[in-house]
Amino acid sequence: MAVGLTAVALAAAGCTSTPEPEAPKNDGSFIISWSEPQNPLVPAGTSETQGGVVIDALFTGLTNYAAADAKTEMANAESITSADGGTTWTVKLKSGWKWHDGTPVTAKNYVDAWNYAAYSPNGLINGTFFGDIKGYSDVVSEDPDGPDKPQVAPKPAKDKLDGLKFIDDTTFEVTLSGPSNLWPIKVGYSAFMPLPEAFFKDPAAFGQKPIGNGPFKLESWSKNVELKVTRNDDYLGADKPKVKDVVFRVYTDDAAAYEDVKNGTIDFQQQVPSAKLVGDLYKTDFGADRSSNKPVSSSAFIAMPTWLPGYNDPKVRQALSMAIDRKLIVEKIFNNTRIPMNGWVNPNMAGYKDGSCGEFCTFDAAKAKALYDSATTKPKEISIAYNGDASHKPWVDAVCNSIATALQVTCTGKPFPTFGEFRTLVTTQKMTGMSRAGWQADYPHIENWLNPLLKTGASSNDGKFSDAAFDAKLKEADGTADLAAAEKLYQDAEAMLPALMPTIPLWHSSQQTVWSAKLATVTINTFGELDLATVTVK
Repeated sequence: MAVGLTAVALAAAGCTSTPEPEAPKNDGSFIISWSEPQNPLVPAGTSETQGGVVIDALFTGLTNYAAADAKTEMANAESITSADGGTTWTVKLKSGWKWHDGTPVTAKNYVDAWNYAAYSPNGLINGTFFGDIKGYSDVVSEDPDGPDKPQVAPKPAKDKLDGLKFIDDTTFEVTLSGPSNLWPIKVGYSAFMPLPEAFFKDPAAFGQKPIGNGPFKLESWSKNVELKVTRNDDYLGADKPKVKDVVFRVYTDDAAAYEDVKNGTIDFQQQVPSAKLVGDLYKTDFGADRSSNKPVSSSAFIAMPTWLPGYNDPKVRQALSMAIDRKLIVEKIFNNTRIPMNGWVNPNMAGYKDGSCGEFCTFDAAKAKALYDSATTKPKEISIAYNGDASHKPWVDAVCNSIATALQVTCTGKPFPTFGEFRTLVTTQKMTGMSRAGWQADYPHIENWLNPLLKTGASSNDGKFSDAAFDAKLKEADGTADLAAAEKLYQDAEAMLPALMPTIPLWHSSQQTVWSAKLATVTINTFGELDLATVTVK
């Protein structure tokens, strides 16, 4: 009996402003506050939000997540079905779709893109998302690099996944290493988007001027200034844009961006500065018709360099977590617009379980100090690195003050000028202390908060955490076809984390967004992003 696509729905609904009485124009343009992305604009090579929002505008994959509730919807795929209980999946594409250069979108574009991304020598950060496809272990090799001694990794046994099979121009087959009905939900994430033939001729050049198949085309990109996309009028997807142009303008100071939205120089800021949360100042400045306050599928963590002495001891990591007064910081810095975390998974996810962190996410200065003092080796430096182009300084200083007071140590905040510079230092293991980390869901499931963040060698495992037993439990969950049974196994894996304390959970986000009077329709999706397809301007 064929197994069809099963979608997981989120409870959070979209937030839409009330349109003006006059009919909005089906054209026009608007400007978004933005930060320069860390990496070139290649879907499987982008794991951070600044690049991701542009990737989502330029490319469309097999499925989309509905703006209102994140339900999985068919996009470039006509169907995704399995006849063997979730191990082998047949993907049928809609015909007639074209790349921005006019060439057809085919099944080969998906097979080639996924093989390229999974092959570890190509160095795409999201390659690990293909880990559940048969033959993945043959296309990757262990990276022997240490923090001080880069080395050349051995060549993998193969350069293509055994589990990918091209059938015809609109059909390909995917065989997983084990049954999974979660897989069709995952493929809406940008890592699974296709690539045109042009990419393989010159990947480096493509990343600077990508050719997509999505609702917008790249018009221009002036580094560290702005990026402009324009509507793709030949786009066949249901999410056709209403506006013609969108400009992503770089800001290195979110307070300046806020003021520019306020005075109409630009039109949208996804998260207002923390200073504007005090006394709900943003509501006073923008009113209910040009602002929103919405719980989103995003959470904040502290990543720890587990390769460094002191930070490699779970006792130290547990003590640091217990030394943070989350409730007080959320109240004083964020005006209670955040929710203190007590686990590693966002509440909007299927499989979320309350209270999984237990005592180690509960502030207790005395227990924290006793635990810290009992550790054999202490960190050489207790610091929290962050990007200075967003308003992280107030909360970082507050967290450091809480740690310093509780543990009677010195803790300092270390700002880096831009998001891109900061992320590069994190991913190249150049941090000498802790660093801020945030996670916005790629798809609405507990698995997305464990595998990509904490599995050995995972794409967003900033602290290089590794635990064999934890990996084994994730693998067991990954290979379980029944969604409910798989969720229980992922919960069992999360239950292992308090003893390991790989990261420090901080708070879940409620996003405060503002926009200019120029925008007539504004929809914030479940992931906290502006739904570009539904924006209209006056």
